[in-house]
Amino acid sequence: MRVVSEPPVVLVHGWGGSYARTWQQPGWQALLEDAGRTVVGIDLLGHGQAPKPHEPEAYTDLTQRIVDVVGDGPFDAVGFSLGAITLLELASRHPERFGRLAVMGVGRNLFERDDERTKRIIAAVEGEASDDVTAQLFAQYSRQPGNDPVALAAIMKRRRARALGAEELGRISCPVLVVMGDKDFAGPADPLVAVLPDARAVSIRNCDHFATTEAFGAIDAVLEFLEAAPG
Repeated sequence: MRVVSEPPVVLVHGWGGSYARTWQQPGWQALLEDAGRTVVGIDLLGHGQAPKPHEPEAYTDLTQRIVDVVGDGPFDAVGFSLGAITLLELASRHPERFGRLAVMGVGRNLFERDDERTKRIIAAVEGEASDDVTAQLFAQYSRQPGNDPVALAAIMKRRRARALGAEELGRISCPVLVVMGDKDFAGPADPLVAVLPDARAVSIRNCDHFATTEAFGAIDAVLEFLEAAPG
């Protein structure tokens, strides 16, 4: 194991995930620790071992859960989907806390909302039959062991504390890696990379949204970006 003096790496899962399922099971924690990095795992509110309130207003500011665990920083961070959005929100408010930031499964979807699809997904999570394949996948994820579909639907209904647009994202001063599967409905990554002051994108071939955190290409790209690659 390499012993290095580096900031901790904060790992934040996506909607319907958890620290254990998203980061421990595919080996992210072990690989980072083998590289001498301290890993800080976050379960966002409504997920994993965190409380799971059923009221949408409880999820107005998901960044607070990260701040409560990590404090003021500095730290590096990796986030997937909802976790990536939450880290981007935090980095836009407190750019001085971040050394490097890798985000996966976010891109065009930050700027182009599809309210009708969101309604279909919420309805499917709440138990309504749907012929929308994406809505079916979200419903399936909401019912994985340890998940609370009511809490997960409430997260989707929440009203955010602050906007996250081009102006806010432009305040993020740290280097950012945007990792996107070429079959991810959230893509492409270009609109996000374009508004970040110091960002580049990596595309993962034959990878959809839900497979991103288990894709070897994504893992390799992020470890290299964090200077935590094996060897």
